[in-house]
Amino acid sequence: MNVESQTRIELAAAYRLVHKFKWDDVIFTHLSAKIPDTEHFLINQYGLRFDEITASNLVKVDLHGNVIEGGIINPAGFVIHSAIHEARPDVHCIIHTHTKEGIAVSADSRGLLPISQQSAIVLKNLAYHDYQGIVVDDKEKEDLKRNLGKKNFLILRNHGLLTAHESIPSAFRAMYHLQRACEMQVLCNTNHINLIPQEVMDNFQNRSDGFTNSTPTQNMLWEALLRTLDDSYKL
Repeated sequence: MNVESQTRIELAAAYRLVHKFKWDDVIFTHLSAKIPDTEHFLINQYGLRFDEITASNLVKVDLHGNVIEGGIINPAGFVIHSAIHEARPDVHCIIHTHTKEGIAVSADSRGLLPISQQSAIVLKNLAYHDYQGIVVDDKEKEDLKRNLGKKNFLILRNHGLLTAHESIPSAFRAMYHLQRACEMQVLCNTNHINLIPQEVMDNFQNRSDGFTNSTPTQNMLWEALLRTLDDSYKL
């Protein structure tokens, strides 16, 4: 199997998993994956639900917005994803969601709070991007690039969540932790909570790098997630 086919299968699986976890927004929001050793990336065909995404109906585009293969794409999705793929050659996959919990935390002036183990995984690698309206203006690309920088988690204020990582499984794992952290924060009465002490937060990254961020753990998680899907995502 060539690298494009493998990328298509994994990205289609990620779309199906986003639908299964109820993180999708009908036909809105996007996941993309760069095809290795090319300037092309794959993204969803505009108008399809996430449970309708297959390896074969993903759209191949270049960084200038030219469709190389497939149907139409959402211009807002292209602006966000192309900006990050341009700026971050280390990023293979980008996941962007509009979950209600993610938007709730994105609208909280305090941002994500250190109230859970999941938030501790996220916080040292988290950036924020202020809302400028629907992202259809190429001028916003520079702000997106600058605000994300070298980080892997981005909260788009009043908009939603984004993860950018070196592989599709790692981007999904990152979104799982970010989404869960937001869900827990929304469930809390944040006027009466225990914050994780700063000294624990300072030491957390070293511990998590050897456990939740390790390659064996990532592989086991991705394989477990794939077992929840049927074979239709491969088509």
